[in-house]
Amino acid sequence: MEPRSRVGSCPRLSDSEDEELPTLPPSTDTHWRNVAGFWLLGLCNNFAYVVMLSAAHDILSQQGVLDTNRTGQALPVTPPNGNSSNTSRYDCNAISTGAVLLADILPTLVIKLSAPFYIHRLPYGPRVAFCILCAWGSFLLVAFSTTVGTSIGGVILASVSSGLGEISFLALTAFYASEVVSWWSSGTGAAGLLGALSYLGLTQAGLSPRHTLLLMLCVPLAMLLSYYFLLVPPPSLPQWSWRDCAVRRDPLPAACQPLMGGPPMKQGDGCMELTWRDKVRIVKGLLKYLLPLALVYFAEYFINQGLFELLYFQDSVLTHPQQYRWYQMLYQAGVFVSRSSLRCVRIRHIWAFALLQCLNMMILLAAVYFMFLPSIYLVFALVLYEGLLGGAGYVNTFHNISLESPPEEREFAMGVGCVADTLGISLAGAAAFPAHSYFCSLPVP
Repeated sequence: MEPRSRVGSCPRLSDSEDEELPTLPPSTDTHWRNVAGFWLLGLCNNFAYVVMLSAAHDILSQQGVLDTNRTGQALPVTPPNGNSSNTSRYDCNAISTGAVLLADILPTLVIKLSAPFYIHRLPYGPRVAFCILCAWGSFLLVAFSTTVGTSIGGVILASVSSGLGEISFLALTAFYASEVVSWWSSGTGAAGLLGALSYLGLTQAGLSPRHTLLLMLCVPLAMLLSYYFLLVPPPSLPQWSWRDCAVRRDPLPAACQPLMGGPPMKQGDGCMELTWRDKVRIVKGLLKYLLPLALVYFAEYFINQGLFELLYFQDSVLTHPQQYRWYQMLYQAGVFVSRSSLRCVRIRHIWAFALLQCLNMMILLAAVYFMFLPSIYLVFALVLYEGLLGGAGYVNTFHNISLESPPEEREFAMGVGCVADTLGISLAGAAAFPAHSYFCSLPVP
């Protein structure tokens, strides 16, 4: 297994050094345990996030998204800006899903913005345990919620679990062979597809949203088994120890010693913690990837949260809710395919995905305003294409960061890189509110 390092820990030998120094090749069993482990971690980490976008909305609908008055009678819902579907040219939902999206993404954004500057001091074992507990808590809170506040609290827990998990597992890839990045990415794509399919299938089969969420408690259990029992941790991985070799003055621990009789490492080579100046320099160097990825996800989620509901075809055999579910399913299918494509296609120019996704957003925005698309199947094709662009932008971004980052900076770079998509999603959620209000205020022509 290719030795890896982490920030403030031990350096990974470069590819050229790998060729010069004889190393023991990883066993086939260890290799498949690691790639399968990262695929399952990607699946489990994003599963609650995907499900909460639909399940929390479903349970809030059962509650009427209302508080009740003292007599126990439901208070009437007032559509945004006083509009309803019979006074607007669009079949607008009276309840915006933007609030659920922001509850599901803003805690993740806070974690990702702050964690790269302190998270390396926390061992991976407690981090993952906390993510698992938050995921369990999210399903339980939303399943048994009787108030809007409790449901939103469950969504926030899902966001904390997903955000902390993503930044931790992406940093964890620095300790393993570079190909685990593509397996992790494929697992996150599968989470969207399987999350949507499982929730839709179980509820369509007759289960209530509450019982469906309780069945999904097995997903955090799968994360626990994948991390603690399936993955093969390298000796240099700080699993439970809170001590950091960067602050030790005694001789280097065994994990920091060279393999197979290589030249001895000095205390200052690779085992010194990155300074704030180093971290700022790394972030500046990553902007060529972070900015286009954020733009990809802004356009992507503006389409999903701001335009999907408005792309309604009255002459279709599908009802409005069915059309919306098909949009979501095709989008997730496209994401899954493209996030699993790294072994076949690798692209270095992330700006290409940003430009194409923005063009896609403008086409669908014009389609909403002018209503010029003659068939829903054209929208299906554009939505599938949207998912392909988003997933490809994600997996190629992190693959490029992993390849181009020096070994001693790779863990920090992978952690800070995942801020971009979350920032784009957050901005899209905020932009979806005025867009929804504007279109739903347009009168019937």
